[in-house]
Amino acid sequence: MISNQLPALFIGHGSPMNVISKNRYTEDLEKLAFQLPHPQAILVISAHWLTRGTLITGAEKPEQIYDFYGFPQELYGIKYLAPGSPQTANLVVETVGEGNIRIDQKRGIDHAAWAVLKFLYPRQNIPVLELSLNIDQSPSYHFELGKKLAPLRCKGILIIGSGNIVHNLREMEYQEKAEAYDWAVEFDQFVRESIGKKDFAALINYRNFGTPAIRAVPTNEHYLPMLYILGMMKASESAMFIHESIQNGSVSMRSFKIN
Repeated sequence: MISNQLPALFIGHGSPMNVISKNRYTEDLEKLAFQLPHPQAILVISAHWLTRGTLITGAEKPEQIYDFYGFPQELYGIKYLAPGSPQTANLVVETVGEGNIRIDQKRGIDHAAWAVLKFLYPRQNIPVLELSLNIDQSPSYHFELGKKLAPLRCKGILIIGSGNIVHNLREMEYQEKAEAYDWAVEFDQFVRESIGKKDFAALINYRNFGTPAIRAVPTNEHYLPMLYILGMMKASESAMFIHESIQNGSVSMRSFKIN
């Protein structure tokens, strides 16, 4: 790892139920927590904040958003109330370049962030910000924006992309441990191998992989956060897979760290 440069993470967050579950995925996140540094701030690229243009949270005390419905009441009792950081929001805007990102003073933190940080930084004492996904832009745009965000890794900011490589809720099974669909496994392995080869062009143009890609990524909001993290990878860096599994037949929980 380059001196003073923080790692960057892609975390598959899956169902909100993982927050109150004990499984291999949550155990691996808890193990990862012991390996991570104490950053000045955390920036989460959220699969659950879709906007026109790219926005970043700028509130000093962002609210916790329960952006899901019909789950057990226990889940709505989970609290994660980390502070925000207007100063960090300004730093992100300045680093990327004026006009590329706008600050949203009202938006809170959704479960793409807090459901992951509950395991990684449970003390809730590090400022947390979220970055939205611009729905008007192509996958290559998001990859290139990741490159522009990369210098923040040397400014004390831990960047996390939170989504899922395979995310097809229409075909998901009720049981968490249901056997994974063949197409889900095939696409997940394609992504794994492409990351290992640093074949970013293949990952940006993932739909060229055909039917498995189309079924694995019917909409790409959960896939795009991964492209941001890959855009930050330096030539001297590699990806270490933190966790590998597929839940509910059609949701890849594959997670990795670059450094």
